This record gives sequence, structure tokens and C-alpha cells, in this order.
Amino acid sequence: MQFQQLQYFVAVAETRHFTRAADLVHVAQPSLSQQIKALERELGADLFRRARGNITLTDAGEALLPLARRILADADTARQEVQELAQLRRGRVRLGATPSVCTGLLPDVLRAFHDRYPGIRLLIEEGGSHDLVRELARGALDLALVVLPLPTPSPALTTVELLREDLVVVSSPDAARPGQGSRTVRVADLEGERMVMFRHGYDLRELTVAACRAEGFEPDFAVEGGEMDAVLGFVRAGLGVAVVPRMVAARSGRGLRVTPLARPGLHRTIALAHRSDVAPPRAARELQRMLLER
Repeated sequence: MQFQQLQYFVAVAETRHFTRAADLVHVAQPSLSQQIKALERELGADLFRRARGNITLTDAGEALLPLARRILADADTARQEVQELAQLRRGRVRLGATPSVCTGLLPDVLRAFHDRYPGIRLLIEEGGSHDLVRELARGALDLALVVLPLPTPSPALTTVELLREDLVVVSSPDAARPGQGSRTVRVADLEGERMVMFRHGYDLRELTVAACRAEGFEPDFAVEGGEMDAVLGFVRAGLGVAVVPRMVAARSGRGLRVTPLARPGLHRTIALAHRSDVAPPRAARELQRMLLER
């Protein structure tokens, strides 16, 4: 019994027509008929009742059909599993992330992923959560690390919370400590402080401005419009203070003073998002697993 013969048998059983079955499996009709007859000889039983314009299954054909379908399905599953394993030796993962996550969370995880799967290309796209959600929706990304809540909630996306991170205030060691020199600083203490602010569309900008307004004041910007590296550089130069994730501050090295925010403080929630209607590729699922287990 040959695998190809089972494919032909199932095609005839489903179409109840030899010519249409041959078209379905892309083979000449005489070849298909010969293979069906060879299968019947092998099994020692007729599989079809052949009447002009009316093809029906015999009892033997009825018994074989679910078994043949299962064999073909198992073969297809095996093929997919092998192909997915091959994807871990070569291929790509398209990952979107906010710039602060790229600076703080991703380096260690991506290094571990690259060490394990050196043949996988990692394509990273930085952007705000709003832009990343849009790129996910149009299929330009496999996964994205976004800040919750999403600016525009989408039922087409699945999100899994990854971590909840404290925000801190960074300043130049040469400048006066914010909050009148205390070891912690309240959001209200930032009133009157010159601030270095991120560009529009940056999640941290919206969060910081909203927190200041909740305390009844508008933040005073010394400079605005930068990405994470630029903001940290401006703070080191003494242009003002900034509110950044603790993980980013910890990785930023010398030249910054880090002051925690007093309780209840400010926090942000990072989530891993992907499309609900399309399963990520095997390599992307493996990166997803490593991020969730970090």
C-alpha cells in the first residue's frame, strides 16, 4: 500500500468522480484509475461501485476511508513538525518593541535566543505601542512588546502580561537632587523642575504628563522630542530630569543619579502581543516562550 494510493482513494471518495479527483490531485485520470485498481488488488477487495455517472463506496471503502484520512493527516502533521524544526535552524523573527524595552529588557533575552538559535535572523522594529499595534494588525510583525493599556484596544490581538516595572527619576549628579534632596521624590515634587521629555507618541511621555496633570500642574520642558538614548544624554548634560523605567536606569551606567518615586509611585505594564487569528511562526513562538520565562 502506497501513500500516494491513499491520497488518490480519498480524492475519489470525496469527489465521487474519477476525473474530478484526478484534477484535484494533479494527475492524469488513467494513472489515478490504475493506482486505485492496484490498491484494490493489494487489499483484495473492491473499494468503489462503478456505475456510469455514479461512484459509491463499498463496505471495504467505507471501512478504509477514516483510516486513510487519519494516515494522511498524521503525515501532514509530521511534515509540519519537521518544517517547524527546520525553522529553528534558519528563518527570521520580526519583533516590535518600544525603545525603552529595547534598551532595558531585550538585550539579555535576545542574546540567549541568538546563542541557542544562531541561524534565526532577528528583525527589531522600535516604535510606540500605537504604531506597533498597527504593524501587528497588518502582518508586518510576528510579536510586539507593548505598554498596557493599549491606546486602541483590539480584539484581533492577544496580549500576555510580561512584567510590571517601576518608574524612577533620573538627574545629573552635578545638579541638585530633585525633591529637595530626599531619597525619594513624589510626582508633585516635579512641579517647577525642568524636565527632559520624550517625543510625541512615546508611551512614557503620555504616562508622565498624565501623572503631572493628576497632581494639578503642567510639566516644564527644558527640551523635548528625543528617543531614550537622547533623553538620557540630555539628562547627563544637566538639561533637566526625566522619568524613565528602573530597568533602563540600571543599565545606563555612570553619569546619572537615580531617585525612586515615593509610594504609590508610577508603574507601567509590559505585555507581549500577537495576532489572535494567526499563530506566530515556530521561531517566534520560541522567542515568546523565552520572554515569558525570563
